[in-house]
Amino acid sequence: MEGFSIRRAEEKDCGLILYFIKALAAYEKMSDEVVATEELLREWLFEKRSAEVLFACENGREVGFALFFHNFSTFVGRAGLYLEDLYVLPEYRGKGYGKALLKRLAAIAAECGCGRMEWVCLDWNRPSMDFYRSLGAIPMDEWTIWRVSGETLDQLAKD
Repeated sequence: MEGFSIRRAEEKDCGLILYFIKALAAYEKMSDEVVATEELLREWLFEKRSAEVLFACENGREVGFALFFHNFSTFVGRAGLYLEDLYVLPEYRGKGYGKALLKRLAAIAAECGCGRMEWVCLDWNRPSMDFYRSLGAIPMDEWTIWRVSGETLDQLAKD
């Protein structure tokens, strides 16, 4: 992959990270759910260091991103790497950039001694599911993700 590189995001990239988040949200038909701002990203990614971002670059231009953080598995007894978002701009797909990002994340997980790497995928996103299966990933069909957020989260915290 001539001209391809991966780099870690820096604080000055908050606007670019937000651009990719919004592009992913548009692809997933969830744009109305994005409330992130550059300021929030700066605080949570670079001040609190709650997550990290990698960029896939072609000839120095950022064409994809992966946002990830470490979680913990009580069953495995070790940390894991959780991939929150992976997105490559449509015109750069099919070049191996998504696979390269996943391989780099797997290397980071291995370097950190993580027991596993996990992510979620929308049920309708067949191209992504087929891609993940081609890498040896398996869906966890017996698990359902549960969520509380917004006012529900606030209310639960008060109860």
